Amino acid sequence: MKLSHHFGATLREAPAGVEAVSAQLLLRAGYIRQLGQGLFSYLPLAKRALVKIENIMREEMNAIGGQEMTMPVTHPAEIWKATGRWYTVGPEMARFKDRKDRDMVLAMTHEEVVADLCKTEIKSYKQLPQLVYHIQMKFRDDPRPRAGLIRVREFTMKDSYSLDLDDAGLDVQYRAHYQAYFNIFNRCGVPAIAVGSDVGMMGGSLAHEYMYLTPVGEDTLVLCRHCGYAANRQIARFAKKPAAPEELKPLDKVATPDCKTIDALAALLKIPKSKTAKAVFMIAGHEGAGKPREEFIFAIVRGDMEVNETKLTNVTKADWLRPATDDEIRAVGATPGYASPIGLVGAHGRAPVQVVVDDAVPASPNLVAGANEAGYHLLNRNTPRDYAASVVADIAAAGDGDACINCGHELYTSRGVEIGNIFKLGTRYSAAIGATYLAADGTSKPIVMGSYGIGSGRLLACVAEEHHDERGLILPITVAPYQVHLVSLGAADVAERVYRALLAANVEVLFDDRDESPGVKFADADLIGLPIRLTVSAKSLKSGGVELKRRDQKDVAIIAESDVVARVQQEIKSLLDEIAAKVVPVPMK
Repeated sequence: MKLSHHFGATLREAPAGVEAVSAQLLLRAGYIRQLGQGLFSYLPLAKRALVKIENIMREEMNAIGGQEMTMPVTHPAEIWKATGRWYTVGPEMARFKDRKDRDMVLAMTHEEVVADLCKTEIKSYKQLPQLVYHIQMKFRDDPRPRAGLIRVREFTMKDSYSLDLDDAGLDVQYRAHYQAYFNIFNRCGVPAIAVGSDVGMMGGSLAHEYMYLTPVGEDTLVLCRHCGYAANRQIARFAKKPAAPEELKPLDKVATPDCKTIDALAALLKIPKSKTAKAVFMIAGHEGAGKPREEFIFAIVRGDMEVNETKLTNVTKADWLRPATDDEIRAVGATPGYASPIGLVGAHGRAPVQVVVDDAVPASPNLVAGANEAGYHLLNRNTPRDYAASVVADIAAAGDGDACINCGHELYTSRGVEIGNIFKLGTRYSAAIGATYLAADGTSKPIVMGSYGIGSGRLLACVAEEHHDERGLILPITVAPYQVHLVSLGAADVAERVYRALLAANVEVLFDDRDESPGVKFADADLIGLPIRLTVSAKSLKSGGVELKRRDQKDVAIIAESDVVARVQQEIKSLLDEIAAKVVPVPMK
């Protein structure tokens, strides 16, 4: 491609308000343009890069037995109602009515569609296992699009679906995807780690997220340098420091004026925060197949800990949580800032209060907690002596300095971008949709499913985050839209010959044949970030040929015109070998 005919211009500066480095560089280099909030056009450079990323995905999916197909982007609501997700997924799912007033959905994922297809395509155990996938545009009406391609509303995703006889078969396909995803990320030049994660709206029994560690990420990861423990903070577990054993003491009400926070309470009473109990009030929503109800949740953790809302959501089996208002707190008989689970009542129109207690609380005697009276707290409150808990479970959030649940060493946190996820769905969708197979013993059984996704646009953004310098992108050979950036500086006839020779050898070339200054051409070459730059100029010809420079190196070499094709092919092979060396077996954690 000659740059004089290329569609898409470079920019000297990124548009105002663009903070993420990847977004700045992809905009400046002419890869993407923003149409609206979370909506982007992918210009020819980006499109070529995305095709390469998606072809890597295809190769790795095909290698583990995948079959590519395409499914509709618009779905009748009936299949989403059958699984219950019509009611439990929030406004991020785009719903609309067609001209015949039928409820419809814009696809954000395709578990329901795959299960529905299995009703007609899978009859017998002899047809299993299967693995199908597609690479298709999705829409998720994200309330907070940000960081360019990292968080968007419209995106392309490779989503694959495994179909098995039983959990043992699912284990095999899940493990195959676990490795295939590392292969994909390594081939794209993005270092990733796999962390345990919450199954969320997908449901199922197990999930892993693949994370690219970067400050621009929105997910908080909890990690252990000693044993390699890694989990999203949403589900991360930690070894809670045990409380010293004590004799249970009688309740004693004390005045604690102006102590509405744990810090203020601990300071007044001159005790550590671990000797206090913290109350958090939430309203849990239960959609229940179109029959919504709300429930008041009184959550209690030790004062030196924080409530993890994802854990609390899972424990209460809620579809969503929101903070309770002061009026809602008072309606159940509690006092904001000084609340106690002792003596609570059910609010009008709502089920009785559910008291959820972190498992460290019953093991911590004689805690200080609210007295349900403004300006007062209770000394020596004990669980279960003084009140009954609806549920006792791990609902505390792990953080920096906590002890690893596996080895006891100190944990640390890091930010990350989710670049892929895999889920063991089990029979959650197949049973709801009626996707069954006839087993060898003659019985009908639901198909066991897995779901696996990677967003190609987000992956491109992470490539840009990982591979750049102050001058622009430095794209891996496997992802770069072209392999070679050929710059002509006043030696047009020789440059044209080199261009034609490279094309004849099937080398991908972006040829800067424009009538621009050397400074502009070199700045654009650095910004666009192709792996190899060739420069043809009077100076280079006088020195013996064509100047060759790798974008990731400072050294420059002069290559005779007759040797350019062979040398470029050698450099491409070297770059590909460097990438291939990173594709290694990864043990599953």
